Amino acid sequence: MMRSLFSGVSGLKTHQTRMDVIGNNIANVNTTAYKSQNMVFSDLLYQQTQAASGANADTGRGGINARQIGLGSKAAAINTAITRQGSAQSTNNPWDVMITGESFFIVNSGSQNFFTRDGSFTIDGAGNLVMASTGYRVMGWQVDEETGDIRSDVVSALQVMNAKNLTAPAESTTKAVASGILDRNDTDVNSKAGKIMTLQFFDQAGYKYTALFSAHKLITAGDGNYYVQLDDIINSDGVSLKTYYNVNDISQIATFGAEKSIDQDKVFSLPDDGSVTYTETTAADGSATNQKFQINYALGEILADFDKNVMMSMSQDLKVTQINNAAAPGAGTKPLDVPGDTAVQVAGSVTLDRDILEKEYGLIYDEKEKQYYYLPDPDDKTKRKALPLTNADGTPNTEWATVLSRLGGNGVTLSGAPEWDADKGEGAVKLSFTADFKTIAGQDSTFNGDTGKFGVSLESPADAETILEKAYGLTSEGGMKYSINNITPDGHASIHISETYTGNQLVFNTKDGSFNYVGNPEQTAVTLNFNTSTTDMTGKNINLEHFTNIDIDFATMSNVNNGKVSTANMDNGDGTENNLGSGRKPGELIGVEIGQDGKIRASYDNGMTKILGQIAVAKFANASGLAKAGNNLYSATMNSGEFDGVGQDITADGEGSMESGVLEMSNVDLAGEFTEMITTQRGFQANSRIITTSDTLLEELVNLKR
Repeated sequence: MMRSLFSGVSGLKTHQTRMDVIGNNIANVNTTAYKSQNMVFSDLLYQQTQAASGANADTGRGGINARQIGLGSKAAAINTAITRQGSAQSTNNPWDVMITGESFFIVNSGSQNFFTRDGSFTIDGAGNLVMASTGYRVMGWQVDEETGDIRSDVVSALQVMNAKNLTAPAESTTKAVASGILDRNDTDVNSKAGKIMTLQFFDQAGYKYTALFSAHKLITAGDGNYYVQLDDIINSDGVSLKTYYNVNDISQIATFGAEKSIDQDKVFSLPDDGSVTYTETTAADGSATNQKFQINYALGEILADFDKNVMMSMSQDLKVTQINNAAAPGAGTKPLDVPGDTAVQVAGSVTLDRDILEKEYGLIYDEKEKQYYYLPDPDDKTKRKALPLTNADGTPNTEWATVLSRLGGNGVTLSGAPEWDADKGEGAVKLSFTADFKTIAGQDSTFNGDTGKFGVSLESPADAETILEKAYGLTSEGGMKYSINNITPDGHASIHISETYTGNQLVFNTKDGSFNYVGNPEQTAVTLNFNTSTTDMTGKNINLEHFTNIDIDFATMSNVNNGKVSTANMDNGDGTENNLGSGRKPGELIGVEIGQDGKIRASYDNGMTKILGQIAVAKFANASGLAKAGNNLYSATMNSGEFDGVGQDITADGEGSMESGVLEMSNVDLAGEFTEMITTQRGFQANSRIITTSDTLLEELVNLKR
């Protein structure tokens, strides 16, 4: 039989095999992570009819080639383009994962490990991460229960949606930061209540509380010295723990520094004009420093405090012109025969010069227009409104009373219209007032008709203490304690001031207002200590064991001018990007994502994140040697290399990564496949023609024999 017939048949078989490969590639063009194949042709054995010979020098004959007749073709190899990346397709499903690089996911059927590039995963009813198509469990590394870190040992099935991972535990607050500005001219800082700072924190069970702190100026210690103390702790229902647990002292619940005191002696006098002068020896050389503050008995209020000059000039220019709507008493000092604690109506006037109007009331004087302006909106200085002394018709402009209604906060009712005072220079304004003056019980009040001011008589230290309390509002309660040492016939008295507080001294640099220290020169933070012992809480029904001590850092606070407004406050956490130690409530799972490194991270509604596990990958020395097992799976062979059972971090060598919400599609090149299909078809047709031709020749040969 003719050899061409056998060659044609082998060619048909070989091209049929190639068509099978092409057909499988095209059939899987949309198969997730499918890797295309291609076939390599090889010729078959050859029949040698004459051996080759070499040249013969003796006979002069040349050499001849061997005569070989081929016996057809065969499929030499079918290769898989396993390293060629397929196209990426977004799914927005967080459980869909695409691998870049030459790695493979590891999945387990229950008895055997397989390898795949198909990252279309899902969560089964038991919370396992599995292949959506087969249910095979995805393998990876578990989380160490103690450290929370990945334990990169032997791979195991990843169960990510168990009951433990559906919630996040509560965390107690352990760190806090005090920041912002303490302005020494802030009325809150100088008040008995102090500048309130709030700190929200969590206990170990995740319950939220608010700690109330207050910052006070240490009047007797000079500028730059303050103290911070804990005032109360409020639960989430707005109830004070002191009230809830029937505790008298907050220090029984938590401590924030020890009780401290600053003692200082001062000498002062109370003359009839209402001004008080005291002398204090504070200089290093022992020299005396004279200070002056004013009390306006007519209005029953203090206009300037120990270290403040607020409205000093106003009090100096205030004069009473009427008492009980009757003519003022004549010249000289006369007793005011009014029963104690009786209200007496007085009337008078006060002159506000340009300095007071600008500094205390924020008015603007235009030198060119000889006109005052004010800002309806203090935050917008571009919108100012004129404030003339008189209206266009010449009548007094009563709007001054509204603009200067700040006086009303001091118990003054504005009446009448402002008057231009030429003696005071441009911008000086006179205002009239009426007010109720309440005499001090048990004290003889006097009125000076020349100065228009009230005074009192001092006869004993008790009188002075009464004045301090009734007129100045200073008592022996709270942080400041006053005691009168002696009193002289001329109205002078020495006073001992003991300023006590429970808290921590807060010290700033007096030059630039920067933070120096809190508590002592060695520290920048103070610990809020909770009383975990119930010894002192007998009968109080209180247990503080679920609270955790909190370190509060004051290093970022400052003491600078901020327009008499202090912004100091506290925030939980250490103030870093991660805000460590902030504490949190128990959390519910709200989302899961798979990172580039294969770590599965869960996020919770309390802001917490935690790692649930890490998807491991397998790499092979010869990935093309893997055997296709169907269902987008591969199995290891002797030529691919065996899997070590441990796996690798896909980002370890920097050549691969994972992307969540994306799938790798097939790497089939349709254009190339169609080209190969055409060439294969032509080869098949040619081989079929060889068979038909060989058959014709054989038929002719048979006919010759006949």
